[in-house]
Amino acid sequence: MRLDKKVGIVTGAASGIGLAIAEAFAKEGANVTIADLNEEGGKKVVEGIQKLGRDALFVKTNVTKREDCKRLIDETVKKFGRIDILVNNAGIQNVAPIVDFPEDKWDLLIGIMLTGTFLCTKYALPYMIKQKSGRIINMSSIHGLIGAKFKSAYVSAKHGVIGLTKVTALEMLEHGITANAICPTFVRTPLVDKQIDDQAKAHGIPREEVLEKVILAEAPMKRMLDPEEVAELTVYLASDLARNITGAAIPIDEGWTAQ
Repeated sequence: MRLDKKVGIVTGAASGIGLAIAEAFAKEGANVTIADLNEEGGKKVVEGIQKLGRDALFVKTNVTKREDCKRLIDETVKKFGRIDILVNNAGIQNVAPIVDFPEDKWDLLIGIMLTGTFLCTKYALPYMIKQKSGRIINMSSIHGLIGAKFKSAYVSAKHGVIGLTKVTALEMLEHGITANAICPTFVRTPLVDKQIDDQAKAHGIPREEVLEKVILAEAPMKRMLDPEEVAELTVYLASDLARNITGAAIPIDEGWTAQ
């Protein structure tokens, strides 16, 4: 198993990509801390991981709050004794033109996806430095590499995540810690399903046209990813085989950025 006896933390792990990553980690031998605001969903994930024969912990976490992020790290170390992998995956979306974009939504999206990534990384690194090993894996997006209309906060946050990833990688070179960002195209998750409704409203078109005319309009392969495809890359980056990959922003975009 590629992650045997490792300890991982996955934020936003009660559903979607985070859930797929947590389950993939457990199948590869890791114990996992599930961090999410969804307590019911998070505890179900813990039960599923325990059925796979691995140990798991749920920590209710609002990644915009410093005390929550610190508690997440501290409780993981208290239970498992170490942290080998941190996956900063928590995210939300809001679709609106800049002139109409609610300022509180801007603060929330930046807080969850950029500030939350910084906070969890900041509090996890001292333990990884002490171990002289660790993996930071940040969930960016295809929209961390390119722009998109009506997504000012999301695009800004995801671009920022890539910048933070590069800084983390450079600072941690001497400590045996890598940092990488994953940049998926659209993935079949509840977050994207809600986006379809939001995009239909923003563009003034029926929901059934959104996939063809908006979501996948510029995607060469004309399909959405499954969460398990993102999880598999995450497992690889968390493994010893990826020890020389750091500071990278790796697209899973079906050829989108090749155009």
